[in-house]
Amino acid sequence: MVPFNLPPLLWDFYSHSNWVELGKQQPHPHLLWPRLELWSLAQVGDPTCSDCEELSCPGNLLDSTLLTSGYFGMDPPKPPGKCSHGGYFDQSSSQPPRGGINKDSTSPRFSPHHTLHLPAAEVALLASIEAFSLLRSRLGDGGFSRLLDITPASSLSFVLDTTGSMGEEINAAKIQARRIMEQRQGGPMEPSFYVLVPFHDPGFGPVFTTSDPDSFWQKLNEIQALGGGDEPEMCLSALELALLHTPPLSDVFVFTDASPKDAFLTNRVESLSRERRCRVTFLVTEDPLRAQGRVRREALSPSRFEPYEAVALASGGEVIFTKDQHIQDVAAIVGESMAGGLVTLPLEPPISIPGETRVFAVDRLLRNVTVRVHGDISGFWIKSPAGVSQGPEEGIGPLGHTRRFGQFWTVAITDPPQTGSWEIQVAAEGRPRVRVHAQTSLDFLFHFGIPVEDGPHPGLYPLTQPVAGLQTQLLVEVTGLVSRQSPEAGRPHFSHVVLRRVPQGTHLGRVLLEPVGPPERGLLAASLPPTLLSGSAPFSLELLGQDGGGRDLRRTAPQPCSVAPVLLELSGPPGSLAPGSKVPLSLHVASFSGPQDLDLRTSVNPSFSLTSNLSRARLGLNESAWGRLWLEVPDSAAPNSVVMVTVTAVGQGASPGPPTHAFLRLLVLAQASQDQLETPAHSAGRVLPPATPTLLSSTLVTQGRAGGRVVGRAWWGTLGGALFLLGCSSW
Repeated sequence: MVPFNLPPLLWDFYSHSNWVELGKQQPHPHLLWPRLELWSLAQVGDPTCSDCEELSCPGNLLDSTLLTSGYFGMDPPKPPGKCSHGGYFDQSSSQPPRGGINKDSTSPRFSPHHTLHLPAAEVALLASIEAFSLLRSRLGDGGFSRLLDITPASSLSFVLDTTGSMGEEINAAKIQARRIMEQRQGGPMEPSFYVLVPFHDPGFGPVFTTSDPDSFWQKLNEIQALGGGDEPEMCLSALELALLHTPPLSDVFVFTDASPKDAFLTNRVESLSRERRCRVTFLVTEDPLRAQGRVRREALSPSRFEPYEAVALASGGEVIFTKDQHIQDVAAIVGESMAGGLVTLPLEPPISIPGETRVFAVDRLLRNVTVRVHGDISGFWIKSPAGVSQGPEEGIGPLGHTRRFGQFWTVAITDPPQTGSWEIQVAAEGRPRVRVHAQTSLDFLFHFGIPVEDGPHPGLYPLTQPVAGLQTQLLVEVTGLVSRQSPEAGRPHFSHVVLRRVPQGTHLGRVLLEPVGPPERGLLAASLPPTLLSGSAPFSLELLGQDGGGRDLRRTAPQPCSVAPVLLELSGPPGSLAPGSKVPLSLHVASFSGPQDLDLRTSVNPSFSLTSNLSRARLGLNESAWGRLWLEVPDSAAPNSVVMVTVTAVGQGASPGPPTHAFLRLLVLAQASQDQLETPAHSAGRVLPPATPTLLSSTLVTQGRAGGRVVGRAWWGTLGGALFLLGCSSW
């Protein structure tokens, strides 16, 4: 089986060269060291291969001790007597000498030396262990974990309103941060990165980032509620800045008592939160229906908090309204719900209606089931599958422990919870908010991709979300299968994925999941019919399956997704940025579903000079447009700072769809000397988020009210029954 996520260059060397054919069973001793030359290399005039007219070419290498590889394609042309890469996609393999020497797969159609695939993979695995061991020794355990995004709790991020009325909220944030740091210190969920962004009116920032919890705590203690006091505030600008510096799959807490002044950023922040796959939770100590309170310079709408609701929905988070005297307790409960291994259980129906019964399912793999209810609540009742009920009275009841803080209730169901269908009914004014979560090791990650049949490595070109008109594959990676403590009970499995409209819960379709490789890998794929991807409204993904005993299982993705109307790609330079430089960026926009009239708008954070030669694109079906952007990095740009370039495609016409956003993160680095490259660096200064790509350009696709993961110029594919990634750019 091919090693999972091997460093691409190492895999290419052992798969594409004749190192294994020379009888070598250990990694090349000089490959990882830049100053050491490779020896015994075949020169241009040295013949290396004989002609082979079959798909399988085990004996086509000439007797030689020289190290060589194969030519691919027709540019440059293959010299006489030289080996080809070989396989179905290599045009040079039809030119004498025919055949090839690649060992990429076990199929002779793609790999003429397919019989040596496993030996090459074994040497590549040893080389990967050697490379990772070297990185770990240079970076230390913490830096190594951040580089590979091993740490599950990647960040603790706070966005704080610092106006004069925010004293209680700031104290709650401090207590909550200290509690999380103490509870998770030394454990697998200990944050490896901390982000703090203050805001008020008219300003926000600066952002403070560190990997040192003591430095973060010291900075947080310096935050005081000073001045201001009027509404609205620059909340979304601060949140956007925090998301820019927050690693993927993190939690972001926003503490405020005001509505956003910068509501025009709502769509962009929604997209950014989904692209980062960060969950945003707003703790608001302002009743949206309350008229008194802060000084206001203008009449404010009762719906002024809707931007927070939109961002929370897009990110899989929530908005919690509470009062000053309860903010510390509520923040503590919300913080507890961010622990690792927690999943949100879907409710039927998804939209809460006062007095209507809603249902959630509990399976035998769930523990620590907790129900949270808040709003203008007059009462609620929870009923178990056995018909036992419990109301809102505080204390320990027949089903679990109920706590109340103002209009915020939490019910911790006694373990082990009874399996089956549970019911909850809420009596309230307005729309009550209900959320059920539980702890489990069984969950899933998902990715979208476009099937690619040409090129050296057929597979999936990854996207952050589906694109209208393109045949899209869904790739699912089930997590927690190896942690099942009783193998004799059987392995849980998922068989179908259900798409539902968000937030209505309307059933859009049910698609079969096909296993990819051995079942214990937990890799599944599905082809999404174009009819399911025709609308721009968000949808959720829900996996259906069975546990080892044949009982039903359901798991729901925490964030909704949607379909981008156009493909929007933004790519940067092959290396990092340098102060005082001017770098070109490439922009590509394409339509695969029909005519599009688009305005293309650009922005950059921080406010560097950015120009573009493409501001409007009128596209027909299957038409594309390319543009060039120029980013000027001033001499004053701080080394190790992150720059985010955003391009937004806004549809014109009578009924334009939601905007499409492309995000590109770049890193400003001072030029490093050769001595710096050879010496382990242990900087005590500003720490960058995990997995920052300083050497790879990124191609990002995302859309307003759409989600997905950051992707680079990469290929997903399967060889030997395992998933692998060629080229990666995770941040």
